[in-house]
Amino acid sequence: MTAKRVLTSRADAIPALAEVFREHGFEGTSLALLSKATGLGKGSLYNFFPGGKEEMMAAVLGEIDRWFIVAIFRPLEQAGEPSSAIIAMMAEVRVYFRSGARICLVGSVGLVPARDIFIRQIQGYFSRWVSALVHCLEAGNVPAFQAEALAEDAVSGIQGAIVLARAMRDEAVFERIASRHETALLGALLDASCERRDEDRANC
Repeated sequence: MTAKRVLTSRADAIPALAEVFREHGFEGTSLALLSKATGLGKGSLYNFFPGGKEEMMAAVLGEIDRWFIVAIFRPLEQAGEPSSAIIAMMAEVRVYFRSGARICLVGSVGLVPARDIFIRQIQGYFSRWVSALVHCLEAGNVPAFQAEALAEDAVSGIQGAIVLARAMRDEAVFERIASRHETALLGALLDASCERRDEDRANC
């Protein structure tokens, strides 16, 4: 039998805290559940997180944001090849959300009364995702108005796909919706590339 890992820092506790919040939601999560998941007594939890449950959730949201910055946002913002960046983003999204089997914790917190406590983190997450995707599309010569519409549709579509796939208990739902958005994004880049080539030929 494998010994249970001893948590000795805030960082060690965050993954376990995140899964409890995903399963029970912010308002449905109790200190007893958090204590059980981490193996830490309430006193130890308060030692790591003096602000209690709110500070724990803020720490979890911060960790999610850091992951998305590295895996999603920066690659889109710094994309040398926009099409490859879009494909990589969708691949990361499929793995992270487990094809819809894993809820978006940031999105779920945004739907409950407690969202006002974490409004900066929630808005920052979604606004940067949309803006990073817009930047990537514009780097591929997609017009700004079209890039913004596609980015908003893609991010909201991914969020909706998670909800629908979980409600239907069918991961294929997530895959179909994700694939449609990926096709739309790549199609816009291809169209923009073709238009640019046509313009270049006309100017020769």
